Amino acid sequence: MNAQLLIDSLVRMVTILIAQLATSGGIRAPVAHLANQVFVELARELESQGVSRKVSADMFGMALRAYIRKVRRLTEGQTDRGRTLWQAVLDFIRDGKMTPRTRIFERFVHDDERSLCSVLYDLTESGLVFASGSGERSVYRAASDDELGELSLFSSEHGFEELLWVIIYREGPLDEAALALRVARPGERVGVALARLVADARVQRSSDGRYAALHFVVPLGSPVGWEAAVFDHLQAVVQTVCQRLRRASSSADSDGSAPLSASPTPIGGSTYSYDIWPGHPLEDEVKAQLASIRERASDLRRRVDTFNGEHGLAGEYQQVITYVGQCVLEKELEEASEAALAPEPPHPPEKAA
Repeated sequence: MNAQLLIDSLVRMVTILIAQLATSGGIRAPVAHLANQVFVELARELESQGVSRKVSADMFGMALRAYIRKVRRLTEGQTDRGRTLWQAVLDFIRDGKMTPRTRIFERFVHDDERSLCSVLYDLTESGLVFASGSGERSVYRAASDDELGELSLFSSEHGFEELLWVIIYREGPLDEAALALRVARPGERVGVALARLVADARVQRSSDGRYAALHFVVPLGSPVGWEAAVFDHLQAVVQTVCQRLRRASSSADSDGSAPLSASPTPIGGSTYSYDIWPGHPLEDEVKAQLASIRERASDLRRRVDTFNGEHGLAGEYQQVITYVGQCVLEKELEEASEAALAPEPPHPPEKAA
């Protein structure tokens, strides 16, 4: 398997998706933090898979000491150890009514100046902090709880509750602190959203303070929650590919002395392409596939939910995830290709000699 080529291609596709999301609907979402975030998340995932720091550093093309320093710098502030720089700066601004930029840089003198500027930019863009002035004359003030509540009503981040909902459904049970860390948002904002989710019976809170969800549905065409639907769809694709990779790795590691136990549930995905045009005899049938599959899948889910509602879930159960997508790409046949793909004319019948 050419893993490097596959990784490079996936990075390019995900980059295209991120760029599209960052500019959708006329918004200009901040992306300055992405490089650092990718590094931290990738480092964490490698560690969770049992890869040593020495090997991880080599995979990044870094010396071990430089790798450890970078991980530490990006995951916690240098001035306040044990807390992220983002949280430490926010708490410092909250402690005062008006905080000059110069005081912030004096307070976090041991932190990287570029990282500090990125944190301040992110805090103001997210609405958690208000800024006045420019450059060294900038002054910052933290938004109050009332202001955060009002901002959430017309914030461009509508759909936050749905994102929390799908994360709880797929990754729960989770407590409030874990969720706040997972979505990188203040605990107060997460708590307000969780209260609404519980009130709407979309999420359940257990006696130990953890949240879980038994279902997640975004109605077709809903103007709110599409962000969560996109996340859920992409997560389903990634999980499916990862399971196939793990299965392939297990097969490669097997010495062949005993057959691997086959899973009763097929795991994988298939992609089909159809070349059609207006007036093609199969045009309607091809374009109706998505609606037809959605109808059958929704009916099956209703029947499963009805049975589960009447009998309850088993102590241990499987969650089978099926994803479906469809898009249309406009193509134009080049003259050379058109000639090559044109059907050959029928040969005239041979004449008898």
